[in-house]
Amino acid sequence: MPKTQLEKLVAAQQTELDAVLLYQELAKLMKTEEEKKLILSLAADEGRHAAILRGITGTALKPNNKLAKVSAAMYKIGGRKLLFPVMSRFEINSFYTYQKFFETYPEISKIAADEIKHGHILNDLKNK
Repeated sequence: MPKTQLEKLVAAQQTELDAVLLYQELAKLMKTEEEKKLILSLAADEGRHAAILRGITGTALKPNNKLAKVSAAMYKIGGRKLLFPVMSRFEINSFYTYQKFFETYPEISKIAADEIKHGHILNDLKNK
């Protein structure tokens, strides 16, 4: 059964909330204070994204830390060269998911622009 537009936005809102925890967890694993601050800035962006989506969906959600725990484990096993390219692609691909909503909800374009930015940041960090 195809998801409704609202269901897609609620799912995106959950993903954004979960990403806050993911980035907070990864920040603890960063090599330098500068990297930690950068990753925490991504967490803050994701929190703003969730708030924008909540304004649209009217749905209060709770973050789930499963993705954060799995990502932290992947980072510990394979490092940033394993995890960050996957996350970078996910962030950039999110732009295209959000693009479908630009006309109806112009504020979503801000989220999409951040997702591209996040993808590039993660890509740059993979080799540090």
